[in-house]
Amino acid sequence: MVERMDERTPGHLSGAPNDVVVHGGNLHEAADRYGIPYAQWLDLSTGINPHGYPVPPVPADAWRRLPDDGDDFAACAARYYHAPDAAHVLPVAGSQAAIRTLPTLLPRATVGIASLTYSEYAPAFARAGHRVAPLDVRWDELPDTLTHAVVVNPNNPTATHLSVDKLLHWHVQLRARGGTLLVDEAFADTLPAGSLAASAHLDGLIVLRSPGKFFGLAGVRAGFVLAAPALLDALRHTLGAWTVGGPARHAVKAAFADEAWQRQMRTRLADESARLVALLRVHGFTTHSTPLFAWTDDARAAALHEALAQRGVWTRLFTASGSVRFGLPATDAEWTRFGESLREAMQALDTRESRLK
Repeated sequence: MVERMDERTPGHLSGAPNDVVVHGGNLHEAADRYGIPYAQWLDLSTGINPHGYPVPPVPADAWRRLPDDGDDFAACAARYYHAPDAAHVLPVAGSQAAIRTLPTLLPRATVGIASLTYSEYAPAFARAGHRVAPLDVRWDELPDTLTHAVVVNPNNPTATHLSVDKLLHWHVQLRARGGTLLVDEAFADTLPAGSLAASAHLDGLIVLRSPGKFFGLAGVRAGFVLAAPALLDALRHTLGAWTVGGPARHAVKAAFADEAWQRQMRTRLADESARLVALLRVHGFTTHSTPLFAWTDDARAAALHEALAQRGVWTRLFTASGSVRFGLPATDAEWTRFGESLREAMQALDTRESRLK
């Protein structure tokens, strides 16, 4: 059962198409496993902003009419992400739709993917006939064997962030081989200066963006592919019409336009992330973090995940690496509960350790 709660089984870099992919937010599974009612859980298993954007009332037309590409939705995204223009932006039904489809549009070759990163990429490329190989983010020069590369930046879950200069250097190397660099910036809204969106005009570069994490709008299932128009045309033809519904377009456009909320939220998330890191540090955990989550590969991490789950606090366990990711509590009451549960869990682990000595 525990193995199914990881992103994939331990041999996931093989990219076997039958690999099971499980994500955070699987709270019903946790409730069934631990016998704790769903409503009693504190869910810290995702990196989604718990202070979601307050979407204004949805106009009746958004429900009644088919989505209209003439509504400047792509242009709004281009302005927000600082992409070249709307011709370089394609709205999709969440990044997931693009992740599943883009590998089928790229020449079959060897693609480099980090051993611990967002778990959908390796299976998607394997299903499309690509060979999946390890990618080491410490490399300056990519091996000649790689034609494509996928980088989640900042990485989920390790929080590793690669510079724009390094990624563009990698892009030049891959482009010379007829390849593509795909950069997933799902968590980049809190670090806008580190985005490659402004370079989306370059052939062989694909940038994925999502309003789900920073704006707390994962439920609207909207995302954007930023790339050269020729690739976007091929992707549009494959995905078909009406990929993002009217209510979702309304919500995202409002969020993109609200610059005051964005500024305030970036400050708030930075403060709360520092609070989360400090709380874990009190108990001896070294973490790597973004403003939306903290991650640790401490030797006690898996045991801590289990001890917290027994207390109704759900975190994201990566079984193959024995690491755990923590999202942000939403309220003062949730912060208090997490702090108390963390203290109790550590006491239980210390007691167990003493008995084993």
